[in-house]
Amino acid sequence: MSVIDLSKLPFPQNDFRASLDSVCEKYELDFAAYAGMDPIAQTVHGFVNYPDEWQTRYVKEGFQHRDPTLLTAARSIAPVDWQRLRGEASFKTIFQAASDYRIFEQGLTIPVRGPFGDVGLFSVTRDCSDREWELLKRKILGDLQAAAVQMHDHVMNTNELRQKLMHPSLSSREKEILQWVAAGKSQQDVADILSISNRTVEVHLRSSRSKLSALTTAQAVGRAIGLGMIYPV
Repeated sequence: MSVIDLSKLPFPQNDFRASLDSVCEKYELDFAAYAGMDPIAQTVHGFVNYPDEWQTRYVKEGFQHRDPTLLTAARSIAPVDWQRLRGEASFKTIFQAASDYRIFEQGLTIPVRGPFGDVGLFSVTRDCSDREWELLKRKILGDLQAAAVQMHDHVMNTNELRQKLMHPSLSSREKEILQWVAAGKSQQDVADILSISNRTVEVHLRSSRSKLSALTTAQAVGRAIGLGMIYPV
């Protein structure tokens, strides 16, 4: 996945990095980062207040493809303390490199899930002992979760991703197939009705699921109905 730095894009009131700096100052943290995942374009977009040299190295070495602080949190509904990741080889590799820029392995990533399949990941870090970290985390976790939600909402309201997710573009054939599925027809039934192959139906369904950020065909049908693209039967 490619990485898009939102802080470099001409959004109105683009104060993303200032927001991270404010969180770090308020809660005595070293660094903070926000990463969002675009399920349609398969990109990571975000902004950080890490040193520029580390940002460049992170992307150059493709760490976003194997960073467990992101990958684990993207599959979680609860905050992920990085202590649980210390045994993973990829974590050790990344933070051994990060230590050159005084970024250490004590941290936390908070996932935020939006209504359209969108995911935001808010991470913070601080160089301190396990005991100090536990005390600090207990004190500020609720505030950090609120900050994560606000940050994700801010990004979604300024990023074109929201428009993609709210108004996905389906072809007429994709809509037609989903409409037949909504009517209770099987994949083979749809193929017979439209005089196309079962494989062609599957290709269109796969494309529809991707465009609608749906994990299953049933979920894609429900979302298409909710968006008024097809109609309940």
